Amino acid sequence: MKVAMWSGPRNLSTAMMYSFAQRADFSVLDEPFYGPYLRLTGLDHPMRDVVLEDRTEDAVAVEQSLINSIPDVKTHAYHKHMCQHMIDGIPRGFMSDCVNVFLIRHPARVVASFAKGYPELTADDIGFDAQAELFDHVLALGQSPVVIDSADIRDDPEGMLRALCETIGLDFDPSMLSWPAGPKPYDGVWAPHWYTSLHATTGFAGPEGPLPELMGHLEELVDQTMPAFQKFEAKKISQIVKL
Repeated sequence: MKVAMWSGPRNLSTAMMYSFAQRADFSVLDEPFYGPYLRLTGLDHPMRDVVLEDRTEDAVAVEQSLINSIPDVKTHAYHKHMCQHMIDGIPRGFMSDCVNVFLIRHPARVVASFAKGYPELTADDIGFDAQAELFDHVLALGQSPVVIDSADIRDDPEGMLRALCETIGLDFDPSMLSWPAGPKPYDGVWAPHWYTSLHATTGFAGPEGPLPELMGHLEELVDQTMPAFQKFEAKKISQIVKL
């Protein structure tokens, strides 16, 4: 099985990668299209030169690596994808061979968190519209994409991971609930800029507090991206479990 986890930034996506990496039957891959995305867009992201030096493959070569990405010693592969990376020029053929899961988080939390490290962010940077479009693409492939909310995971890590595993046809593995502190060998080279706080953790953080209060440009970003976020809410695993 190849699990493609589709997320925006600052959305528990790295913690989920760490969670799946603890399973003996999974290999993991961190943001495989980041290099091609930066080359195609020319965006000046933090550590851009370091990322481009490390991720030299073009988009087609990355796709081929995803199609053939399960090492002989593993049964499954987990791909951590950023939705905003899937611009024109990034191939999508590999998605038909994946179990596609969509990880969501309230836009106010994403904007508040991302703005701390990248204050010039735009709606395209946080990927909500891209996530909604990718969801429709998976539907067009004839699949039933899975939706899971990071807030639900933080409220009940074991319960939601059990539900996710059951939904995609895996046995739950308790090792998914914790990981060793510090940098990981499967981290992207951008980890020193983005993952520092996560490296101090050994498991999922507890429930989040009230939504952050934002003003000006950041408040406008939340208003702009809420419709895409709301597209997913009724489709979350936690809502389906309640039915």
